[in-house]
Parts: sequence; structure tokens; C-alpha cells
Amino acid sequence: MGFIKTEKIGAVGVLTMERRERFNAMDVEMARDFRAAGLLLARDADVRAVVLRGYPGVFSSGADLKYIRGGGDQASLGYLSPKAREVPKGYGEVFKQILEYLHSTISEIRRSPKPWLAAVDGIAAAGGFGIAMSCDLVVASERAAFEWAYGKTALTGAESSTFMIARLVGFRRAMELALLNPRLDAPAALGMGLINRVLPREGFDAAALALATQVAAGPSRSFAVTKQLLNQAAGIDRLDFHLDRELDELTRIADTPDFAEGLSAFFAKRPPIFRGQ
Repeated sequence: MGFIKTEKIGAVGVLTMERRERFNAMDVEMARDFRAAGLLLARDADVRAVVLRGYPGVFSSGADLKYIRGGGDQASLGYLSPKAREVPKGYGEVFKQILEYLHSTISEIRRSPKPWLAAVDGIAAAGGFGIAMSCDLVVASERAAFEWAYGKTALTGAESSTFMIARLVGFRRAMELALLNPRLDAPAALGMGLINRVLPREGFDAAALALATQVAAGPSRSFAVTKQLLNQAAGIDRLDFHLDRELDELTRIADTPDFAEGLSAFFAKRPPIFRGQ
């Protein structure tokens, strides 16, 4: 599947994002493969737990801003567009094609009866942050970092991030993450309640797999019902509605002058000048 690799190790499915030259940022093709792999592992009866990870040293930054700036690829954009119409021009439409695949995967992660464990080694920012937060368990290496990052380019949150962080850290801290955008190292993320454990960098992948193997050996039917009940208790049965709202708002804001300025500043490595437009 191109930049997405899957394997089964015993009863554990492993999904690895491996687009080294773009630090696991996703274009449409990679997002499509991510969805296909997520569905495959979520619905494989022989898989009792899933590890979601990046290659060593990086997790993901979500949508590929270089790909967005370039306007996407007409053939790739066509995957989700009726053949009878041309794909509309604009940053928002390119984001939409990517996010529809990512949001579908996140929804599947939450509905899946089996536990998903995000193994974060390196940076998880913006969409990568949201994807990690959507998993049932999150472990991080000592060199991991977590960053909201959407506001750097005048974007609203997506990939479940606005839904999950308020439930994980509370309203005040969620606003702090969104408005002040601190980059959290692994101990700080642990202290906030964003992750479950910090593991040594040496042997990180093996330790994450061992934890998933422990979960996979548990009572899978009991875990499935427990996950469903906890989802209901946390209001996660409303996630699909919220993902649709996130997608609508982000694609709308991506067509504003402030996002164009944020995108230009990001690649010029300069501070953006936002005008509230």
C-alpha cells in the first residue's frame, strides 16, 4: 500500500506510516491507503489489538501542506469526486479529499471492538496529534512531542482533535492547547492526561508491541463491550457528527486569506501576519 505498511504479529495487527521524505504527512493517496489498512485491521477477526505507529523518529503531522499548496493532483482528487464533474479549485477542496479518508479511519478506530494503541516516537502534530488521540491507548517514547499546530496556519482543528482534547484534558487546558499551542514533550503530555505511558527510546517499538500483545491476550469480548460502554459514557457516540462539523469548518477556513498567509509563512519560515480574514 505505498507508504502504509501492515503486518500481523501473533494476534496484534501493526499499521505503520512510512513516508520518510514528507515526515508521514499525508496526501490523498496515502490517506486512502491509511483508510484501507485501518479497515482491514479493524475487521480482521484474527486481530485482537492494533498498534498504529510511524517509522522510528516521527509519527505524523497529518495532511501534507506541500501537497495542499500545490493544489493536489487531479487524478488523486478524483477518487472521491463524481466523474461527471471537475474537482473545484481551492485549498479547502484538497483538504476535504484527504480528511474524508482520515475521518473515516478515525471513526472506524472508535467503532472497532478491538483496542487500538498509538505508539508515538517523535512528533505528533496537527492531524497526527488528532489521529493519536483517537486511539484507545497512547504510549510515547522519551523523544516524542505533541503539538496542536493548527493555529500556526490559521486552521481550525480536525482529525477528531477538537472532540478528543476537551474530553482528555478538560475545557481550560483544551483552550490552552488550541490558543497558545505549546509543544509538549512526553512527560508533559503524560501529566496532562493525553497519553498513558512514557517508554524508553531504546526498544520502544518492542515495548509498545509487548503492551499490545498483553491487551490482545485479554478477554476480547469483554473488552469490546467495555470499550462500547466507555465510548457512550464519554459521548463518543457523537463523534461522527463532530467529524463532519470539523471537516466542514476546516475546509471553509482553508479558503480564507488568513490560511493563504499562514501557508506562505510556513514555507518561508517566517512569522505569519494574520488579519482575521
